[in-house]
Amino acid sequence: MKNILIALPFFFSSILTAQSTASIAGKLIDKEFNNEPLAFGNVLIKGTTIGTTSDMDGLYVFNNLNEGRYTLIYSYVGYETKELEVALEAGKVVSIDVDMVASAASLDEVLITATTRKISETALLMDQKNAVEIKQSIGIEELSRKGVGDVATAVTKTTGVSKQEGSNTIYVRGLGDRYNSTSINGLPVTSNDPEKKNIGLDLFSTDIVEYIAIDKVYSPHIPGDFAGGNVDITSVNYRGKGMFEFSIGSSIGTNAMTKFSDYKLQDGLNKSGFSSYGVPNNPLSGYHFENSLAPVKEKPLGSNFGLKAGKSFEIGKKGKLNLFATASFDNDFEAREGINQSVSAQGAKLKSFQQERFSYNTNTTGMFNANYQINSKHKLAYNFLMVNSSNQNRDTYQGFIRDIAEEDNGLIQRSTYIQNTLLVHQLLGTHKLSDKFDFDWATSYNKVEGDMPDRSQNTLKYSDNANGYVFAQNTITDNHRYYQNLIEDELAANLSVSYKLNEDVDGNSKGKVTLGYNGRFKKRDFEAIQFNFRISGSQLNTPIDPDNLDLFLNQTNFDNGLFSIESFAGLTPQTYDGDQNIHAGYASLEYQFSEKLSAMAGLRFEKVEQTVSWRTQLDASGKSNTFDRNEFLPSVILKYELNDQQNLRLGASKTYTLPQFKERALFIYEDVTEVKVGNPDLYPSQNYNLDLKWEVFPKSSELFSVTAFGKYILDPINEITLASSTNDISFINTGDAGYVYGAEIELRKDIFKFDEAHSNQLSAGLNATYMQTTQDLDSEKVRQETNYNTNLTHDTSGFTGASDFLLNADLSYITKFSGAANLMATLAYSYTSDRLYALGVETKGNLVDKGVGTLDFILKTKINKHIGLDFSIKNLLNPAVERVQENASEDITVLSYKRGAFFKLGLHYKF
Repeated sequence: MKNILIALPFFFSSILTAQSTASIAGKLIDKEFNNEPLAFGNVLIKGTTIGTTSDMDGLYVFNNLNEGRYTLIYSYVGYETKELEVALEAGKVVSIDVDMVASAASLDEVLITATTRKISETALLMDQKNAVEIKQSIGIEELSRKGVGDVATAVTKTTGVSKQEGSNTIYVRGLGDRYNSTSINGLPVTSNDPEKKNIGLDLFSTDIVEYIAIDKVYSPHIPGDFAGGNVDITSVNYRGKGMFEFSIGSSIGTNAMTKFSDYKLQDGLNKSGFSSYGVPNNPLSGYHFENSLAPVKEKPLGSNFGLKAGKSFEIGKKGKLNLFATASFDNDFEAREGINQSVSAQGAKLKSFQQERFSYNTNTTGMFNANYQINSKHKLAYNFLMVNSSNQNRDTYQGFIRDIAEEDNGLIQRSTYIQNTLLVHQLLGTHKLSDKFDFDWATSYNKVEGDMPDRSQNTLKYSDNANGYVFAQNTITDNHRYYQNLIEDELAANLSVSYKLNEDVDGNSKGKVTLGYNGRFKKRDFEAIQFNFRISGSQLNTPIDPDNLDLFLNQTNFDNGLFSIESFAGLTPQTYDGDQNIHAGYASLEYQFSEKLSAMAGLRFEKVEQTVSWRTQLDASGKSNTFDRNEFLPSVILKYELNDQQNLRLGASKTYTLPQFKERALFIYEDVTEVKVGNPDLYPSQNYNLDLKWEVFPKSSELFSVTAFGKYILDPINEITLASSTNDISFINTGDAGYVYGAEIELRKDIFKFDEAHSNQLSAGLNATYMQTTQDLDSEKVRQETNYNTNLTHDTSGFTGASDFLLNADLSYITKFSGAANLMATLAYSYTSDRLYALGVETKGNLVDKGVGTLDFILKTKINKHIGLDFSIKNLLNPAVERVQENASEDITVLSYKRGAFFKLGLHYKF
């Protein structure tokens, strides 16, 4: 009641100015969380459009009400709605405190019963408004409304974030994988892909998410390897009565439907996404490979199912144990066909294909959370997460292969299966040592294993003389089977202690000082081996059935000498190993200088050690490369409250960008039309960041904001096409400096609320980003700092992965029926303009991904408190995905296909 008493003078002053009116004031109390204040709860006067939202202290107030009887409606997502009657007399203030308890049902089956405050869009907006830091978050309520099923899609719904079509790479303000970072509950997560710094966010189902925070402005508690943004996934902390939910669903793509009776995949695939095969015994002395090269036909109908359960237990008078578990599996099929080629600077074809791809993807997710609140001052949490994903692509390339099939009579068949398994263990503690001292700690162990067992590739050409296809062989690598394995272990620890500064005259703290430590220790082991088939010269004119290569590649023909099996170094695999140790200490001061001006200033120190060693086909002797750097990273954030609804914010910082293990290992990875090779001479970039933001909160559920941002990057890293006949791509510090600058705008608006209970409402959201990137390109710098003697085509360019314009827009309609029934429909549109894929050299033009827009429709309905149905159509517009090479004479399309539309239907049942 202390806060209410403080507020009473304000109420009484209003009463004195209008003796004929009355007021209602009170506090919402969270009974599910140790009677703490419940912020962002909704309070409505029934039969009117008058409503308000509780503030950070749970307080709400209605002033200037006429004398009479009123009914107040108290509501919050996941909590029981309450109605209370009150009689008002002129000149008096009525005080009503309300206990809010967990509900047995929620807005949508995707929303978890009795979830925490941060799932609601209103709560996250208010948190954004009141924080000193410049932050942006998206919660499970918004994700459900927009029909988002994975974290990668979720973050693209926020301002300035896009996703590369056909991959899981996220771009924040035009900056790609190397410039971003990922964490779960504030602890880092290792990558599942040897080519990537960040784990694929599409692996994470939104079933495990409470909310996702995207930090685009640096603050000292964030790791210093930062320029674009940090994505932090906060896992579910279930609170409430016992809950058990079961869901099933099915999906299909329009492209897959057209190939329904002729959908071909690789042999040996386990439908579950868990496989155990690998390098066979004695692979050089006989044909002992486990899987057939003949394709297997499948029916491309996707499916999914999931289980969720949670329950809270009271322990003693003050303790509470919250348990939550989820397990889910889904698979999907995707087909596509189109152009895939590489060309010279003059437009001459190097490889030119009509590509057809059949894909099968699986995702298995399991999570268990135990959150133990010992009392209001001490909390412990354990999180376990397992994600297993698999991806299989069976690609057929028909067309031109220089020096092999120059009459458009070539055929390459490539089957690639990848399985990635991530295990995460986290232990976290929060302790309120006194009224002024808080101590937080967290530790994690992550293990990821990425396996590519038995990738096969065969090259053929059509021969008129043989009246059919025959093996083509320019080098022995044209026909091969390939195996690779990645294991990465990572330990991390976070420690922080904060001290609240002296209180002001109203009893509020003026700020706090925080000291912290972060440690991150990563080790990667990677190995790969390729078995090449040397076809006997006499057999190069023998007709071959492309769909039954086993008729030739078998043990009998091996014994008869019709082909032999070779590798680069016998049975010794190519390897690279990486070790990275980062020790970081930081200090920050958050201080409120006046009622309107607040600031956070900090300094972070990081000691970074990275060692990469390798033994590969490019360097069989084996070498290593180490750098050891000390990084001092200052930052400051200023917040000025123009009024109760408007903030003006400024952020400035220095950060850095690390090269990744594979980028520095002298290892070569070959795709059909593209080859990537590491660069041991690569080194970190330095980044200087500046943000200025104006934000307006017209209502608790509405937002309008404009942000201007700029980045100055020293020694930027880019992917460039090397001067080579094979169109190799590598990673280079291409110049001395580069710039990124632009503006963002975000709008959230309630268009209509048709009745006082908000049971029918129409809302819209829009965010857009316009940016420009430019960097100096210096061929002499590249030649001096690397072993690559190359000439960049241009002196300046944009950053690879950067788009000039990004747009997200959505329109949602929600209606509630009697009981627990409701319906929610959303139309969501996203657009990404042209983006630079790779820089050109030796007069070759840059590779540019053309702009693309997507439109999704999502329909969700609850029939009653137990049963819910979901229906969605993704990629309704089905635009062409295109990549062009911008040669001097003309732009040449080197990649083009359509993904098709995807239909999905799901059923949820809650016991």
